[in-house]
Amino acid sequence: MHSTSSSSWHALPNEMKLAIIDTLDVVDIKSFSKVDLRTYQACVPARFKKVKLDSFQVLRRFIEDVPRSYCSHIEELEVNTQSKNNTGNVPSRDRADALIVLLSSSLRVHKLVLTVGGSLDKSVISPFSSLLNLKQLSISNAGDEKRTPLSERLVVSIALSTQNLEELSLDRITRSRVHAPELDGVFPFIPLSVNDEDIPSHSVYGSELSLPSLLQISTLRKLTIRDTHLGDERWTSAPILCRLEFLDLGSCYHEDESFNTRCTERIMAAVGPTVDEFSLTAAVSNSLFSEPSVTPLRKLRKLHISPFFPVDSVVETMSNLAGSPVEGISVQCFEDDVVDICSELEKFLNLRVERGSDFYHKLKWIDVSVTALDDTRTFTEQETEERIAAARRLQAYCDDLQLASIVDKLNAEGSAQSGPNKSKDAKRARSMTV
Repeated sequence: MHSTSSSSWHALPNEMKLAIIDTLDVVDIKSFSKVDLRTYQACVPARFKKVKLDSFQVLRRFIEDVPRSYCSHIEELEVNTQSKNNTGNVPSRDRADALIVLLSSSLRVHKLVLTVGGSLDKSVISPFSSLLNLKQLSISNAGDEKRTPLSERLVVSIALSTQNLEELSLDRITRSRVHAPELDGVFPFIPLSVNDEDIPSHSVYGSELSLPSLLQISTLRKLTIRDTHLGDERWTSAPILCRLEFLDLGSCYHEDESFNTRCTERIMAAVGPTVDEFSLTAAVSNSLFSEPSVTPLRKLRKLHISPFFPVDSVVETMSNLAGSPVEGISVQCFEDDVVDICSELEKFLNLRVERGSDFYHKLKWIDVSVTALDDTRTFTEQETEERIAAARRLQAYCDDLQLASIVDKLNAEGSAQSGPNKSKDAKRARSMTV
């Protein structure tokens, strides 16, 4: 930077400098910060606003090399406590200690994504009560659930300790033997977390740290639980202090479809009265939800169906949710299921026509998102033509019924657009709105 320009820059009020820096993208901020020491200091808040640490080794280097004061600027934090390339077994206490140091210095953080390879030492709970700005929390277990379970008692204690939590996402959480003794040693041999009895009782909520206790978080508005056993019968009796607006329930891969359906319906019945948006992985077979006068889902406007949802249950489930004022339906499917999904949605629309104006009378749009299951999969010309034809038929039917209908073109191979590093449960979907 020219000396005159540099003098003009440094003459600006600090608030104006920060406003200018906030307009730059990440790469430009990094380059701009190298102009001189004063400019570097001005760029610190923007550079550390979002921090991603993708392994325990990176986390430890960050703690060692970055001044603690810089952590006060972190607003969005993503941390993976696994060892890089799965090398070495880091003790749970060491991983917890590193997190405690980082979180204790990051009091401005409002979004935290925490990925662990198994459980953490109970001491990791301690800093969460001080994170008063933390509103979005995601905790997932990337390890082997049988060898390194992530205890429900631990994650529930963390969530209950977070005072202003609004959005909570949990993935592959393991039931505690303390709360699920009936599963111990019984087929289908659900993995259980043991030796977590020493997790202390919560000062307000007590010793009951099972998953249904999450419903006592009065500030909670969005709840996602995936790849987790939801068979706890306390979902029907736990005190409900929250007013959930969004609910996303996945299936437990250790149990069958019928069991997962019962679990989903149980939780839906408990929290349904306030839910506006719902995401399904398991079918709904209970006709209770089909009657406007008795359904618990009295405010449901948006319904999402995941790619793992059983295709042959689409029409039945949609029929059983007819008691809600649903305005929009989004269906995510794998490439292999496009033709079948479009066919099932046509059957649903046929049913809507047959039953008359009271059946899904508020429906305005249907979305179908295609997800790549295998990045290397290619389709024959005939398969591609069949998928395109199925999508066009559905679009035409939607047009006839005056429902929103826009279909994105498939690529040359007939595959969904996909990017790298996608997990089984969180593929990047290319939108195909019908």
